[in-house]
Amino acid sequence: MNLIAAAEQIARKKTMFGISVFDLSWASGLSLMAQYAATPGAHTKVSFLNANNVNIMLQDPAFFDVLQRHIVLPDGIGIDLAAKALDGEAFAANLNGTDFIPALLTYIETPRRIGLLGAKPGVLAGAIASFRRHTPWHQFIPVADGYFDQDELPVILQRLAEQDVDILLVAMGTPLQEKWIEEHINESHARLVFGVGALFDFVSGTMPRAPVWMRKLRCEWIYRLTREPGRLWRRYVIGIPVFLMHVLRFKRKLRRDTQ
Repeated sequence: MNLIAAAEQIARKKTMFGISVFDLSWASGLSLMAQYAATPGAHTKVSFLNANNVNIMLQDPAFFDVLQRHIVLPDGIGIDLAAKALDGEAFAANLNGTDFIPALLTYIETPRRIGLLGAKPGVLAGAIASFRRHTPWHQFIPVADGYFDQDELPVILQRLAEQDVDILLVAMGTPLQEKWIEEHINESHARLVFGVGALFDFVSGTMPRAPVWMRKLRCEWIYRLTREPGRLWRRYVIGIPVFLMHVLRFKRKLRRDTQ
């Protein structure tokens, strides 16, 4: 058994809405992901589970199936509240991609090749420039923005395979990015693959983060809603009550199953 397999076996996991979610501290999460990126022949796909993704996957069987094949990390206060209700305690850490990915790149001291794929062209360029300023020992490679034509896909995938990246960050939004990764990305393209949603928007400065005090209170979603009400009102105003109903439904099912 290799080190990664051993680490996976001893890692705590919680089953959330039918999906196995890794329950790791920040230190353990960073260490495990760094091992994936460093291991020749490894191919690991990582997704994040938050309240919005739960709502989507419970209505989208194909997305649910994809998440069952990925390593899934907990993202946000909603998943913590669900963990307390369904498992009795919260996750060890909130490993949301917006904070976790930059922390991982800082944690990995050995120079790595990082591929970026997705977002608008200007956002992609801004994210690469920001990453290069903060972690200049890595090589950041623009694979393609998120607005390519489907007939360009074979060329993009061939170019990605030739670029020999260690870590690939795909920013297409959920559930498109997870499905796209599952369908198109294999061991010839990257050792470690993340679906990162709006990460490039945040890193590039296109979309500002909430003030630190709001992040510490874990209410960044309120800030985002006030910044983009037209795009996000459905996710939060409707989505939060829907998510809480799912939590109650699974809680009742858990009680019935244990009686």
